Amino acid sequence: MGKREIIDFIMEINTSARPEFLAQFPVDELDLYLEHLMELDLEDIALCA
Repeated sequence: MGKREIIDFIMEINTSARPEFLAQFPVDELDLYLEHLMELDLEDIALCA
């Protein structure tokens, strides 16, 4: 997945994230952050069920 795609996914989950800020980070760090956000998102879904 490319940097822009990762940033787009991050912004879907974290709507307060700004692309200009995220673009400062390397792809591997963005990927780790996206994984973390996805885990939190899944936890929220599980708690609501």
